[in-house]
Amino acid sequence: MEHLVSPDLVYAISGFCVGLLVGMTGVGGGSLMTPLLILLFGVHPSTAVGTDLLFAASTKATGTIVHAAARTVDWMLVRLLAIGSMPASIATLVLLSRFDLNGAVAQHAITVTLGSVLFLTALFLIAGKSIRIRYADRLRNLDARTARLLTIALGLTMGVLVTITSVGAGAIGVTVLLLLHPKMAAGRIVGSDIAHGVPLTVLAGAGHWYLGSVDWTLLGNLLIGSLPGIVFGSYLATRARDAFVRMTLAGILVIVGVRLLA
Repeated sequence: MEHLVSPDLVYAISGFCVGLLVGMTGVGGGSLMTPLLILLFGVHPSTAVGTDLLFAASTKATGTIVHAAARTVDWMLVRLLAIGSMPASIATLVLLSRFDLNGAVAQHAITVTLGSVLFLTALFLIAGKSIRIRYADRLRNLDARTARLLTIALGLTMGVLVTITSVGAGAIGVTVLLLLHPKMAAGRIVGSDIAHGVPLTVLAGAGHWYLGSVDWTLLGNLLIGSLPGIVFGSYLATRARDAFVRMTLAGILVIVGVRLLA
């Protein structure tokens, strides 16, 4: 009786649920999948992060194909982000390799960092529009060189956060990019952010695989559920009220963040 529902099916269903929310909100799956694996399934934090990075790489690759076909990717913006994020990810992986990722210290550090980033993501979900309005005038006349340097700095920050927690793009990255590049269409910002996530998550995921923190069976089951979930979520996104969905998701992230930090 206790094996009526196989763990593989549960993981696939979880992948579908996360894919559904990603499709509806556009928020990166790392904000949802990594804490779900840690809190609900008891997966070790480092394994949850490593597995989710490759999970994100697969889903972002699909999104990039769609955005590239629609010409909503600014490859120069992707390049600027990558100039900062790729070296930062490599440096972070080298630093992580010096610690026992299965030890209690590493587990605590990853969990605390993840909880803090989830709080920040929730803040940007709730107040992202207000932040953009408040600082729009101040940044509207930003010269091109400064905007490029700040974009590289954003990429550097994302590289560190994504490599440690698998979270850091999505709501945070898009909000800051809209501030730095106000003349660029929002859809092009989102498409560029997703495209930049592919090489970053592949690199960080490969690094975690080298460090032994990827569960390939778990990854396969998550992908089986997530891909149809993203398609269905994208369909629902045109019918759900964006503000309600984002506030609900922000509430979930706050609760999860509290649970991780408790």
